[in-house]
Amino acid sequence: MNKLELQKMANEIRKGIITAVHSAKAGHPGGSLSATEVFTYLYFEEMNIDPKNPKMANRDRFVLSKGHTAPGLYSTLAHRGYFPVEDLVTLRHIGSYLQGHPDMKHIPGVDMSSGSLGQGISAAAGMALSAKLSNDSYRVYTLLGDGEIQEGQVWEAAMFAGHRKLDNLTVIVDNNGLQIDGNIEDVCSPYPIDKKFEAFNFHVINVEDGNDFDQLKAAFDEAKTIKGMPTAIIMKTVKGKDVSFMENDAGWHGKAPNDEEFAVAMADLEKVGEALCQK
Repeated sequence: MNKLELQKMANEIRKGIITAVHSAKAGHPGGSLSATEVFTYLYFEEMNIDPKNPKMANRDRFVLSKGHTAPGLYSTLAHRGYFPVEDLVTLRHIGSYLQGHPDMKHIPGVDMSSGSLGQGISAAAGMALSAKLSNDSYRVYTLLGDGEIQEGQVWEAAMFAGHRKLDNLTVIVDNNGLQIDGNIEDVCSPYPIDKKFEAFNFHVINVEDGNDFDQLKAAFDEAKTIKGMPTAIIMKTVKGKDVSFMENDAGWHGKAPNDEEFAVAMADLEKVGEALCQK
């Protein structure tokens, strides 16, 4: 896909996020929207995957460590062809396979069940070590929230990954600056994030705008050239990106839009889509 095609796909994925969370009357739109570009880039450009063969042995693996942003992952998987886009409206409904956190037993394309914050990066490090031990060529990617990295287990996993020189592991931190209780700096500042990962023997790439596909491409291309150490991509993003009333508002970390808000949100995304069509 070229950049414009990726931008258009990201916009469709955002519509899926808003539709799913509105239908569920619950969920986490803010952090799903901030990470939409990285979801899109990973699944449509970066990773070696096959929606027709989700368990392909040599596929690249992705672990959503910040598992509460499942609506973002689900919308991406649906648009990539793992399951019908129409199923997104069943999010969190009784009997649906699309529950509030990713479930590897029931959802095609999900490599790890996640949701307990801090644990996903540990699973990803284990997958990366497994590939090394088996001489497999697949790469492992994991997405963490900047509030999530306040969890101690994250740094145990980072120490392990650095020590084991897991250069097939890419850790992505969605640095949107907000968590459920407000500004991450006020709750328990994780800054400087880059220096912390460097101290655990990571190659660190700072991305000034994690909602820009050119910058994401440069970061992931660089990560693939690094040998002998894991990579951490620290990307600054906008929580609630492209929905006017959700942007940079911690209140939209974990609540669903009502019918009126849903209409405004979808109109916002339609405008984005129309602007992209003019390019």
